[in-house]
Amino acid sequence: MLEVPEEVVDAPVAQVAQLAPDTPAAPAPARRGRTTLLVAGAALLGVVAGACTGYLIQADREPTKLPPLSQPRLAQEKGRAPEPLSAAQDRQVRADGDLRKLLLKKPAGAKTADWLPGDGWMNLAEFADTYAKPGTEFNTLITDEFRRAAVTGWQADGNQTVEIRLIQFRQDESPEAADSSDNNQYWADRKPDSDSWSVPGAGSGTAYVHHRPDNRAGYLPMYSAEAHAYRGDVAMELWIYDTKPITKARVMDLAERQMERL
Repeated sequence: MLEVPEEVVDAPVAQVAQLAPDTPAAPAPARRGRTTLLVAGAALLGVVAGACTGYLIQADREPTKLPPLSQPRLAQEKGRAPEPLSAAQDRQVRADGDLRKLLLKKPAGAKTADWLPGDGWMNLAEFADTYAKPGTEFNTLITDEFRRAAVTGWQADGNQTVEIRLIQFRQDESPEAADSSDNNQYWADRKPDSDSWSVPGAGSGTAYVHHRPDNRAGYLPMYSAEAHAYRGDVAMELWIYDTKPITKARVMDLAERQMERL
């Protein structure tokens, strides 16, 4: 049996490592060659050269002439012009006329309301005075381009009263007739114990019956109903008051017939 020499067994690890064959070193990272840089530089020069060439070509061309501002006059068609629409066909003709003629007529046997102006017109101050805060409403109506208001009303069947208003706006800036109708509908919807129905043929027009009466000391209970709609630049407001409950048929009949006249 052969003996292992002591110097080999006791040799340090470092010395043993020196006895192992050399391990090949890891390859060094490849260096970027000059070819890639030359290609990128050539591409950039090509773009710049193309832009310069296009600019020089465009600079040598004659400027494109703009079309003349004055266009040739169109020949007017000969013959009679069409007849203007009649008041029955042109809704604006009726609205620009006497608004009072578009209001419902007082029913036979009814008494004319004594709280209304004698001529059927309400000016800005009179219309604003029908609100809880006349001063505030006066300024609002000026901003809303109030033009005029026509009103009618009557008393019938004992304690029942009716009032109808047609309010016209100039509407140079915004559709105030629609806004006025929407605003009145908003407050009508907030009243408790109420029912509402769309008014046929009146777009977003709505009629309301309020079942809870207004109770004040010394007065009979007062029930109310109302309707709000608009057509063009005219808003319609209809109010009914009675000491007895008001039916849907009553307010809908008046609202439909008033909107038909618009």
